[in-house]
Amino acid sequence: MENTLGLEIIEVVEQAAIASARLMGKGDKNEADRVAVEAMRERMNKIHMRGRIVIGEGERDDAPMLFIGEEVGICSQPNAADVCTIDELLEIDIAVDPCEGTNLCAYGQPGSMAVLAISEKGGLFAAPDFYMKKLAAPPAAKGKVDIDKSATENLKILSECLDLPIDELVVVVMKRERHNELIAEIRAAGARVALISDGDVGAAINCGFAGTNIHALMGIGAAPEGVISAAALRCLGAHFQGQLIYDPAVVKTGLIGESKEANIERLKSMGITDPDKVYTAEELACGENVLFAGTGITSGNIMDGVRFFKGGARTHTLVISSQSKTARFVDTIHMVGQPQTVNLH
Repeated sequence: MENTLGLEIIEVVEQAAIASARLMGKGDKNEADRVAVEAMRERMNKIHMRGRIVIGEGERDDAPMLFIGEEVGICSQPNAADVCTIDELLEIDIAVDPCEGTNLCAYGQPGSMAVLAISEKGGLFAAPDFYMKKLAAPPAAKGKVDIDKSATENLKILSECLDLPIDELVVVVMKRERHNELIAEIRAAGARVALISDGDVGAAINCGFAGTNIHALMGIGAAPEGVISAAALRCLGAHFQGQLIYDPAVVKTGLIGESKEANIERLKSMGITDPDKVYTAEELACGENVLFAGTGITSGNIMDGVRFFKGGARTHTLVISSQSKTARFVDTIHMVGQPQTVNLH
């Protein structure tokens, strides 16, 4: 899968990032999202694959987005048998967020990305459009920290695993009312809190790399993005756990369904009989082969944003594979029209 689709999947996130980046700082998050979706769909439909979106947008309506259940790729067309080989007809599950951190892009803030994860059919958890309690941590703490433990307990474990005093640990938390008590507990335990307004996929991935000065992600964010984060961290051998949040009273902000009871029924209809189950990265991204790709829209901790120059653009992409056990940074120059002088700085 990596050898067949790797380069083209990179181009999918690159094109989405470039499209969104042209609207960076213009204050229109919906348009930044729309153009990223269109660019991502257009590029995916040029790939010799049969792909199915298992995490996307438009779950609750028929919005013209990359919606859950949508089939993409040349081999998803009616005449697929005439143009695709047997191998290419194998089905691939795809999780996408064409503009992760739409507000970050719209207001020119760090950390917006175009991201996706792929696996063979059935290899990615089809997360409902709910919220998810998340815990991400470095590989050294994998299986040792636990989402059911308090923040204080997990910070002590992290301190031991990383051989760092607690006051040197940095925990990323989304700035939301629901996290006020969590933030207070982390600070009371002696650790530092890095608050973010959006974009917790990037924050989770930072936990998988040494030298980012991010040691954990805690708190509640969107469930679909949780699966994409889990795919990346599984490939990196890092820790990720997620637990679906189906009670609107816990979230306090945003819409996740009409009521707690209705949401439980919805989960049952999706085959989720234990709504309180804690999922590991290996359960959320359970495929034999998992590939994550993300391109920076605006610069973040580990990826530069899109940089435009006369005659083209430059992108920075992270590709992580469970198959080859690699994390690659791909620096790409995109030339438009007549060749121009390429600026490497």
